[in-house]
Amino acid sequence: MGKGMRAGKKPKNKPSGGDMQKQLRQLQQMQAEMEQTQAELAEREITTTAGGGAIEVTVNGNKEITKLVIDKDVVDPDDVEMLQDLVMAAVNEAMRQVEELVESEMNKITGGFGGMGIPGL
Repeated sequence: MGKGMRAGKKPKNKPSGGDMQKQLRQLQQMQAEMEQTQAELAEREITTTAGGGAIEVTVNGNKEITKLVIDKDVVDPDDVEMLQDLVMAAVNEAMRQVEELVESEMNKITGGFGGMGIPGL
């Protein structure tokens, strides 16, 4: 036995049954808020551009491309690689911004606990 411990002594920091029920209700409420926020985020859109506006990409909160606009002046059959690079740049920036938006909205609910091994978060 460790110093200061006596046989039969209970640890002081053990949560009571009522505390566990309260925590469970809080987690259930947090989960419901997260589901609602995820549904709202699915409706939100981020639009980014590349090449001075030659490429425009719109992505929703589900990380799906909902719109892609390519200025006809940027389409050069002799330089397909530039067009590919511009599309990738616009898509990657849109995805980065959506990820940032989703993380920000979820952190409002979870207070940063999302990555700490809480099931369903």
